Amino acid sequence: MIQALNSAMDIMLERDPSVVILGQDVGYFGGVFRVTEGLQRKHGEHRVFDTPIAEGGIVATSIGMAVNGLRPVAEIQFADYVYPAYDQIVSELARLRYRSGGEFSAPVTVRMPCGGGIRGGQTHSQSPEALFAHICGVKVVMPSNPHDAKGLLIAAIEDPDPVIFLEPKRLYNGPFNGDPNTPAVSWSTHPKGVVPDGHYSVPFGTADIARSGSAVTIVAYGTLVHVALATAQLLGIDAEVIDLRSIMPLDVETLVTSVKKTGRCVIAHEATRFAGFGAELTATIQEECFWHLEAPIERVAGWDTPYPLAFEWEYFPGQARLAAALKAVMEPK
Repeated sequence: MIQALNSAMDIMLERDPSVVILGQDVGYFGGVFRVTEGLQRKHGEHRVFDTPIAEGGIVATSIGMAVNGLRPVAEIQFADYVYPAYDQIVSELARLRYRSGGEFSAPVTVRMPCGGGIRGGQTHSQSPEALFAHICGVKVVMPSNPHDAKGLLIAAIEDPDPVIFLEPKRLYNGPFNGDPNTPAVSWSTHPKGVVPDGHYSVPFGTADIARSGSAVTIVAYGTLVHVALATAQLLGIDAEVIDLRSIMPLDVETLVTSVKKTGRCVIAHEATRFAGFGAELTATIQEECFWHLEAPIERVAGWDTPYPLAFEWEYFPGQARLAAALKAVMEPK
């Protein structure tokens, strides 16, 4: 997945002279996860450059560059660090097209690694997608595999409006990487681990049916797509697994079609449960599919606590918790 993201930026730097990469350590060092490795050496310090440790400044500078014709790709080193820049994103970046009556746009991509799994503790492990999905004027995406990561990042850089691009750290080197309870899976053996050379894009607002089924719908994104697939296989149930990919805009049509077919739904995400994005998914499905539901919608999510380093793998929604939710909707009392 690291190679796929690197390839996307490399291609866009070559194709479009207005594309620039900026952020903490993205240049000479190649990023803390090496996602931008080699890009400065190939494209020059004026196209790929380091910034001070000032997230508000990174985003504000990106807005200014975008207004003046550039396409900045800003890296926030960890999603947890984005909060000093949150005001810039909410008050300036997201509203620029609307405030200017369409005179200006802000083609800014804000990349940030998210989620846990690296024993990074509370300040390196959060999943803030719901905070960004609530902001009118920005798109929010989270890929679950290398193929989609490259295609979505190219689409984000080419988009005329701002995109929040969330990268699950646990997936950089393969599904279940670092999980003490589940053997890691190599991307080389995954159906979407093979990434085409050259330019291609994955359109926003299109979910992917990662597994077809008719008994129950599991809705997930990012790392939890792989947990869902593994759990369905473990239980031997005919589950349909939907990988949202695009959180905002949301592919409501695919969700509704699936749930109307199966009559049952479980939603899984790593972020805390209360006011998490699963709540919006639940409300949307309830509104559109009420008369087709044969059981209440179940949500499987992180605990409603600050990120607990000492209980990191208990905090994550794993196969046991997802299996219990599936049993609850498959065998309602």
